[in-house]
Amino acid sequence: MIDSLFSTTATVTELTFGQAILTLLLSFALGAMISFTYMKTQTVYAQNFALTMIVLPTIVAIIILLIGSNIARAFSLAGAFSIIRFRSAPGDPKDIAFVLFTMAAGLACGVGAYGYAVLFTVVLCLLMFLLKAVKFGSKSSAQKLLKVTIPENLGYEEAFAEVFNIFNVQYELKKVRTTELGSLYELVYAVTLDPSTNQKELIDAIRCRNGNLDISLTMTPTVVEA
Repeated sequence: MIDSLFSTTATVTELTFGQAILTLLLSFALGAMISFTYMKTQTVYAQNFALTMIVLPTIVAIIILLIGSNIARAFSLAGAFSIIRFRSAPGDPKDIAFVLFTMAAGLACGVGAYGYAVLFTVVLCLLMFLLKAVKFGSKSSAQKLLKVTIPENLGYEEAFAEVFNIFNVQYELKKVRTTELGSLYELVYAVTLDPSTNQKELIDAIRCRNGNLDISLTMTPTVVEA
């Protein structure tokens, strides 16, 4: 019985109703397990994304069931899905990993490898919890994005070097652009702050240099657009 759970049904040419029901229920359960793992290991997440991960394995499993071993049907479905285009901003690498995770679970269920689907899902979910518990890859310093607006008569190359040195801030100028018809400059820095750094005092020191113009300090690192 154990061997039958870990054997695929790819050689079966006719899909039975019981097999279809088992595939749908198992893929849905694995999707719910993966979504639960994502919510527990992620500090901030979108509800829509968590819901999507529940149904995505089932959708992938249905596609695999419909294709089967029919090559013509596979090309037909590929042509149909090529019409759909997904446009979205680049996501978090962890989100992309979970999307691939759910698709792999659905693919395993679709080909009938139920035992392997459960085994791989449980192992990877436990691995995610373990990495979250040990805080793997975390840094003692906080990386943030600092946006500062300065007047045009203030040289932006070393405008805040002294302030950053006083507060022991590691920085890198990522982007410079003009605004307000060229009368102002907007500087974008990637900064690394020590946990002991007083962010309010840092911002106040920057305000004294830029004439109390706009300052923005993000709480999480953000990708800087070119």
